[in-house]
Amino acid sequence: MRIDVLTLFPEMFEGVFGASILGKAKEKGIVSLEAVNFRQYANNKHNTVDDYPYGGGGGMVLKPEPVFAAVEDLQSDPGIKPRVILMCPQGETFTQQKAEELSKEKHLVLICGHYEGYDERIREHLVTDELSIGDYVLTGGEIPAMTVIDSVVRLLPGVLGNETSAVTDSYSTGLLEHPHYTRPPEFRGWSVPDILVSGHHAKIDAWRREQSLLRTLERRPDLLETAELTAKEKKWLASLPKRDDAEQQ
Repeated sequence: MRIDVLTLFPEMFEGVFGASILGKAKEKGIVSLEAVNFRQYANNKHNTVDDYPYGGGGGMVLKPEPVFAAVEDLQSDPGIKPRVILMCPQGETFTQQKAEELSKEKHLVLICGHYEGYDERIREHLVTDELSIGDYVLTGGEIPAMTVIDSVVRLLPGVLGNETSAVTDSYSTGLLEHPHYTRPPEFRGWSVPDILVSGHHAKIDAWRREQSLLRTLERRPDLLETAELTAKEKKWLASLPKRDDAEQQ
């Protein structure tokens, strides 16, 4: 996969692209990660990338020319049309399902904004997606872009040491992930559940599924509305006391 980030602050990505899972994926040649300063595509002697908004108002707006020129320059392979993603608080909320969708692409271009916003023609005629990582506003799109890139790259084959890790993550199955334990078997009087040290893999799988359902019911019951559940699981969940009832007891 190839991922290019258009940003006015490429130095922000140096540590992120060179460390941990992303750094290893880059070393292995699984992914190409580049931060491109789109100021170099400005079409005036002062390298201006923003201007005052028509109609007045506070703040500056990113001009269309540098962004269009940068994206078009990055499309070096005419046979591969990149997904061009605008990082924007108005965009679609980023989810694990969206990360899985993007992980199947060959080329991603992420645009990081600053100032008051983007010239609307960037939205209308250049980008394929607009993504937000939450209902809040940051000073720029760099940190959201890092979040999307990290989430997508870890799904690529060969990136994680254990290929099942990404499959069983919270949200990948539509449910929150089950609890985890490791050595020592007892710590400060708190013991690991007996089932996990029993060696009975079928029972362990059943316990993990049950715990995943319980954790989702407790913390994110809305996810159960769209999760793929068996008839037996639906009946079992329906038999459990509701949160309000449990609190009263």
